[in-house]
Amino acid sequence: MTNRDRTLLLVVGLGAGFLSGVFGVGGGILVVPGLMIFVKMEQRRAHGTSLAAVLPIAVASLVTYWAHDHVDWPVALWLSIGALGGAFVGASLLAIISKRNLALVFAIVLAVVGVRLFFTVNGDGRSDITVFIALAYVVVGLATGALSGLLGIGGGAIMVPIMAVLFGIPSVVAKGTSLAVIIPTALMGTLRNRSKANVDLTAAVVVGITGVVMAVVGAWVSARMSDTLSNALFAVLLIAVAARMLRQAWKETAKAGG
Repeated sequence: MTNRDRTLLLVVGLGAGFLSGVFGVGGGILVVPGLMIFVKMEQRRAHGTSLAAVLPIAVASLVTYWAHDHVDWPVALWLSIGALGGAFVGASLLAIISKRNLALVFAIVLAVVGVRLFFTVNGDGRSDITVFIALAYVVVGLATGALSGLLGIGGGAIMVPIMAVLFGIPSVVAKGTSLAVIIPTALMGTLRNRSKANVDLTAAVVVGITGVVMAVVGAWVSARMSDTLSNALFAVLLIAVAARMLRQAWKETAKAGG
């Protein structure tokens, strides 16, 4: 790894951590395109490395939410059961899915999350966990874990609105709970990706640690910015990144066809 690569990794970590703190989501959806665009990392390796980089950021954020009693541990348990299996499946798919399809799925997820941010969702309190509801949590965890292992994202941007809309969990508690799920999911996905040589651990450590530091700064900025403005700015950013990735995938497909 050259000094230039290390510098670019620091830039990716600083940017992803700051934006993660400002917009209240995991850095994976920003780390992946950052590694591909700036560091020129191969796509599958970027996804696997991103998932590893999410780990320290999620741990640091979870401590803050836990200190304010904003983690629903029973819900986190059921979601994690499904998410661990999903992360294994997703990481396995990463090794075989084509780069074009991988880019397409990732861009669609970015666009959906971006559009979702234009709409405010919040719950008014969850009901008791019955057998049926517990199974529903496991299914949600399975789907989110699969996306996490495949795309290198923590999954919080997907889990949080689902918990709020379908299960009535308040947004701030949903965020803390999703972080508790992201940690074992990211660990499982990272171990699986590493066994298939889809992780650059050195790059992940640099991006992750730098991201933790800047996430604190971003959170300070976020506290002074309205939720409406924050969500709108982040939505525009995600949709722009999605459009760029789709354009790049289209160019590579056309080049291969030519």
